[in-house]
Amino acid sequence: QVQLVESGGGLVQAGGSLRLSCGASGSIFRINAMGWYRQAPGKQRELVATITSGGNTNYADSVKGRFAITRGNAKNTVYLQMNSLKPEDTAVYYCNAHIWTTVAGPQDMDYWGKGTLVTVSP
Repeated sequence: QVQLVESGGGLVQAGGSLRLSCGASGSIFRINAMGWYRQAPGKQRELVATITSGGNTNYADSVKGRFAITRGNAKNTVYLQMNSLKPEDTAVYYCNAHIWTTVAGPQDMDYWGKGTLVTVSP
C-alpha cells in the first residue's frame, strides 16, 4: 500500500557532508512520524533521528550536533542532513515512517525503505 524510497547515499571523505532524502507514496491518509535508522555489518539496526508531524525531533547521541532531520513541505518527504561525517557513520541508512493508510484507517503502520549505503572513508 505504501512505498518509501531513499536517495542520496554515496562515498564521502571524513569531515564531508551528505543529504539523504526519502519520499513516501501510496495509500497514505497521514504520516505521523518519519525517521532514519542505520545498520552496519555485525551490528543491530539503530535509530539515527526521528521527527513527528508536530516537528518534535529525536537524535541518537552519536549524531547530535552533526545531523539534522527535517520534513518536506508536502509532508511526505523527510531529509537527513549529515555533516562532519565520521568513518563510524558508515552504514546502510533506512527510511522509516509511521503511517495511517486510507485502507487500514487510524492505526500506525510501520513502513521501511530498502536503504541507501553511506560510506565514509578516513
